[in-house]
Amino acid sequence: MSGPLRIGATLLLAAAGGAAFVWLSMPLPWLLGAMVFTMLAALAQAPLSAPSWLRGPTFAVLGVMLGSAFRPELLDDLGAWTVSLALVAVYIVAMGLTVRVYYRRVVGLDRRTALLCAMPGGMAELTSMARSMGADDRQVALAHTSRIFLVVCLIALWSRFFLGIGAAETAGPAAGLADARALDLAGLAAAGVAGFLLAPRLRLPAPALVGPMLVSAALHLFGWLESAPPREAVTLAQIVLGATIGCRFVGIRPWVVLRALLFGLGAAIAMLGATAVLALAIHAALGQDLVAVIIAFAPGGFTEMSLVALAMDVDAAYVASHHTVRLILVVLLTPLILRLLPGG
Repeated sequence: MSGPLRIGATLLLAAAGGAAFVWLSMPLPWLLGAMVFTMLAALAQAPLSAPSWLRGPTFAVLGVMLGSAFRPELLDDLGAWTVSLALVAVYIVAMGLTVRVYYRRVVGLDRRTALLCAMPGGMAELTSMARSMGADDRQVALAHTSRIFLVVCLIALWSRFFLGIGAAETAGPAAGLADARALDLAGLAAAGVAGFLLAPRLRLPAPALVGPMLVSAALHLFGWLESAPPREAVTLAQIVLGATIGCRFVGIRPWVVLRALLFGLGAAIAMLGATAVLALAIHAALGQDLVAVIIAFAPGGFTEMSLVALAMDVDAAYVASHHTVRLILVVLLTPLILRLLPGG
């Protein structure tokens, strides 16, 4: 099967998974369904291929959408987030040190690889860091892929069966392409392009996502933009993102994937348990919404957790801000922690 046909088949499979999850009334159906269907096909050794050329536009659309959650009235709330944002650093260090022990003693990884697997996100930055630090970058990539996959699934199941949130509540932006004004679409597109081009120069983490999000957030905070990307664009972006996550398992032997998922489940449950305890403490001390705090600290991917926030109709700006800080601090703190560990 040629490259374009393989990409087309992969996207059709991902879209079918999304449609199936809509029918099952699962939360975040287009992302979760695409992710699960492509992962299962990868395990079955199907000839899948994620469209790498669509990743940039996909993240730009999602970044602009996340930026649209930053409304002018949020400026009054930013000061109240100071304590919880500071606790992100505490959370990162605590998770890195404790889950590292799990990867060392249970999984049997070397000290460097264990720490890089244990740090709660971002996958691309930590995998790149693994190569430069002499760690096993394949193990790091597989550990983070498995954790993100499992955290998204576990939180989606929690929201479905404990919070009662289904596909009807998670359709994405209310406005479709037919309802959008040409001027709004032009402004949103300009924000995405400007952020996409600017982010690499500023050396931002996850630049294709964070750059458009920051530009969109600034424009929405100052009231220069008020709309979000149309529903069709966001749905397509979720399908591409789900297919991209599922295709990370392509070419890996099924038993290796299943082993990674099994060990990833242990790490995900430990991290989510610690997240729940911390969220309860923040909720009790600061009065911040419990579900929003859980999603803001959950060790899933930045993009995936921000989409979950939108799906659950919690404060996406709060969640995205905390995950942005998490990405930056993981990059800064990981080399420091490694140097301070015995034998570092």
